[in-house]
Amino acid sequence: MESVARGGTRWKRFALVMVPSVAATAAIGIGLAQGALAASFTVSGQQFKVKAGHIEGYGFSSYGAVDTGYEEMTGDGKTARAVSVSSFKTATIRDMCQSVVTDLPVLGKITMRMTAGEGKEPVKARNLYLDIAQLDGNATFDDIDIGVAVKDTDNAAGPDGPAGQGPPVKGRVQENGFAQQARKATLTDVEQTAWATTAGSFSLAGLKMRLLRGDGPDAECF
Repeated sequence: MESVARGGTRWKRFALVMVPSVAATAAIGIGLAQGALAASFTVSGQQFKVKAGHIEGYGFSSYGAVDTGYEEMTGDGKTARAVSVSSFKTATIRDMCQSVVTDLPVLGKITMRMTAGEGKEPVKARNLYLDIAQLDGNATFDDIDIGVAVKDTDNAAGPDGPAGQGPPVKGRVQENGFAQQARKATLTDVEQTAWATTAGSFSLAGLKMRLLRGDGPDAECF
């Protein structure tokens, strides 16, 4: 899937985001150690939380990358941050919750909380890419390869980022950087914070959205 341009618009804080995946912190460290990663991916500058009871995904890969945003602006108006890009070709998610907090004039902190996949039908996603800051949970991998180059993973795109293959390698990741991939990944009891998510398609069964005053565990997903 071709990389999606995302700016600093406030409403992007309320963009519907998807499932958690595995954060490859080693990929970030090794990628940065090999040299400066180009920062060409602009995000809103605000993290969001996602919680899921069970995720089953196929065609998994993970590698380090860089996003830029408008939080803590530098001289050029952007701040680079290391992320772990995790991706699935297809995924089903059960008991999913996503929340984001924003400060509004007069009203103060408001949490937008969305849930889906709590009934018979799960959430379904295709060509899913997540820019992760941290993740907690349990994971099982089938047919895993650890230490492959980013450019050699099944989910990595070429320099021009052809449609259907995710964000382009050129620009914000190193083509020969550290990566891992697996035929199947199963995750349970997942709690994740992330900067951005993109997907080719995303089907939310039983979607519910609520606006709650305040933040913390009583309003957010965790």
